[in-house]
Amino acid sequence: MNSEIAAVSSAPAGGIGFFEKWLSVWVALCIAAGIGLGMTMPDIFQFLAGVEYASVNLVVAVLIWGMVYPMMVNVDFASLRHIGDRPKGLAITIIVNWLIKPFTMVALGIVFFEVVFADIIAPADAQQYIAGLILLGAAPCTAMVFVWSQLTRGDATYTLVQVSLNDIIMIFAFAPIVALLLGVTDIDVPWQTLILSVGLYVVIPLVAGAATRKWLISHSEGGKSGEATVARFTRNIKPFSVVALLVTVVLLFGFQGHVILDRPLLIVLIAVPLLVQSYGIFAVAYGAAYLWRVPFNVAAPCALIGTSNFFELAVAVAISLFGLNSGAALTTVVGVLVEVPVMLSLVAFANRTRGLFPSA
Repeated sequence: MNSEIAAVSSAPAGGIGFFEKWLSVWVALCIAAGIGLGMTMPDIFQFLAGVEYASVNLVVAVLIWGMVYPMMVNVDFASLRHIGDRPKGLAITIIVNWLIKPFTMVALGIVFFEVVFADIIAPADAQQYIAGLILLGAAPCTAMVFVWSQLTRGDATYTLVQVSLNDIIMIFAFAPIVALLLGVTDIDVPWQTLILSVGLYVVIPLVAGAATRKWLISHSEGGKSGEATVARFTRNIKPFSVVALLVTVVLLFGFQGHVILDRPLLIVLIAVPLLVQSYGIFAVAYGAAYLWRVPFNVAAPCALIGTSNFFELAVAVAISLFGLNSGAALTTVVGVLVEVPVMLSLVAFANRTRGLFPSA
C-alpha cells in the first residue's frame, strides 16, 4: 500500500512540478505563437488541417496520444479493490461528475451564449461554443488530479481508485452524455465520429497504459518496487506530454488567429461560464463533503476531481467532431488556459479550510 501511495503522483515532492506550475503561462505564450504563425504562414496550417482520415486529424491525434498516454500509465485498476473503503467521497464525485456537472455546463452555456451574450455572439457561433463547453463538462479529470491531491495531502489510494473508476465509466458514458446534450442544443451528432473518438483517445491509450504499467512492474530491476518503477517512468515522460499539449495549442490558435485578432474579447466571454462552472461545482462537491463529514484527505480530492476537466479528451473530440478551426475547439483550449489558475486557487482555499473537516 505504501508503494502505491508513493507512486500516485508524478509531480516532484514538495509541490507542483515546474511545467504544471507555469502551465497557464506556457499556454498563453503558445496562444500568441499560434496566432502569429497562423497569420504569417497560413499555407502550412492549411496543409496540416488536410492531414486527416475519417474526420480525425492525424497530426493532432498523435499529439493527443502523446498527452494522454503518460496519464494512463498511472491508472492502476488493481486499486479498484479499495472501492468500498471510502464510499461517501466516491459517491460525491460520481454524482458530481456524471449526474450534475455535464448538465450544469450546458445550462450555463445556454444562459451565457444564448441570453447574456446574445447581442454580441452570432447564434451559429454560440452553438459551437456551447458544444465545446459540453465536451469539457462531460470529461472529468484523469491526470492533473494527482497533482491537486498531492497539494492538499489527500489520500493517494482514494485518488487512484477515483481515477480508475472514472476512466471505466468514461468509456461507456462519455459518448451518450455528449450526444444527449448536443441534441438538446440542436447540434447534429455524428455518432460514428464520436464513438471513434472515445476509442482513439480513451480506450486505446488506456489499454496501452495498462500494458506498459504491467510490463514495467514485471521488469522492475534491482529489487525496487514495481510501483516506484512506474512512478519514475511517468516522471521521465511527463515533459513530452506537456510539449504535446503546447504544440496542440499552437496548432489550434494558428487556425483561430484571425478570429482572435478580430474579436479579442471572445476569449474572456468563453472563460466566463467556465469560471462560474468551476467554482460552482467545487462549492457543491466540497459543501456536500462537509455536510456528510467526509475526512479532509478524501473531501479535498473528491471536490477537486469533480471540478477539474480531462481537457485533452475534450480538445481531441472537439477537433474530430467540428474541426481544427471550430469554435468548439477554441472553447476547449480556453478551458486549458482557465483551469490551472482556478484549480490552484481552489487548492489554496481547501488547505485554508482543512480544520473544518474531520481528520482521517
